[in-house]
Amino acid sequence: MSETEEIDKIYDKLEDSISREDFLSKVDEKVEQMSGLCDRKTAALLVANDLGVSDTGNDVVKISDISPNNNVKFIAKVVSVFGTKDFNKNDGTEGKVGNLIVADETGSIRLTLWDDKASLIESGEFEVDQSLQISGYAKEGYKGLEVHIGQYGTIDEADERIDTSANSQKIEYIEDGTGDINILGKVLNIWDVKTFQRKDGSQGRVSNLQIGDDTGKIKVTLWDDKADLVKEVDYNDNVEIINGFARTNNYNQEVEIQIGNYGLIKKTNTNVDYNEHFTPIEKIDASSRKLYSVEGAVSGLGDIKEFTKKDGSTNTVANIYLSDDTGRIRIALWGEKANLIDQLDFDSKIQVIDATSKPGYQDDVELSAGNRSRVVFL
Repeated sequence: MSETEEIDKIYDKLEDSISREDFLSKVDEKVEQMSGLCDRKTAALLVANDLGVSDTGNDVVKISDISPNNNVKFIAKVVSVFGTKDFNKNDGTEGKVGNLIVADETGSIRLTLWDDKASLIESGEFEVDQSLQISGYAKEGYKGLEVHIGQYGTIDEADERIDTSANSQKIEYIEDGTGDINILGKVLNIWDVKTFQRKDGSQGRVSNLQIGDDTGKIKVTLWDDKADLVKEVDYNDNVEIINGFARTNNYNQEVEIQIGNYGLIKKTNTNVDYNEHFTPIEKIDASSRKLYSVEGAVSGLGDIKEFTKKDGSTNTVANIYLSDDTGRIRIALWGEKANLIDQLDFDSKIQVIDATSKPGYQDDVELSAGNRSRVVFL
């Protein structure tokens, strides 16, 4: 169907309320106002929406039933909130556009909010997990089907509890730059909330946890107001991360999931499978300085030693040896983990998880178990 035929089809629904000449004039005016941000078919849909014409009346539909070129009404839960952008219209006025991702039990869809509706994003009217009743028009966008909400569209808070089925990603596919991350994982490790000084003199807060699924594990970093969310979860909890983004940590070049202002982490009843991968001792590579998990029997115990660091603070370290069927390796336990040596004996069965490999004495391979490592007694 040509663009002209599609516009004619839209006008057929409006012929009782506006002349064809006036309708096409408003379409051209809308294209001019949007400064090239929409084509004539989209402009025709905007005009139809402005005139309050709807194919579906007051019927509430599910996201999976939404089809393009229709005005729709549906109820969904906010999955992601994005920022807004300003642009100059050809008539000299300033426009604004912003986006949300919403979902119900049948799927998810992008909402595009214009002008006054987009300003609601800036004023903090929308939060992840919030239920909304939405009325707008559907069209094919650059990233698939979208629902646009303009002057005569509505977006209001709803009381309904919505179970969502937003597409969940897997950890192995998360890479630097990945955005709009929705993922399920099992909590494997939790770190305390820390404060830090920003370059502008303000104080920031950060916390970390680690999650895993059947494809791997990844560190999660929560910033500022989100940092306290780690206090709401515990080891082995199943959690859902909504609207995260990934970036590479400059310190160790590992990809992490970041949770900022518009992200969320919460417990879920969905069970997530995770099985730790243990590397045979003989396969550990010191040159890679990567994280390894090993299990075996304690075959050597050293003393706890205290030392002074360059910044004047003190720390402790204790060395143990661990053996499996393939070999024997020295493991340095740092900080509070050094005190675990008092609970160990020869032949104690343990797991050391996420220890860093490094070259040792006479080119032997060693592991270093620090803050992010775990020691599990079997």
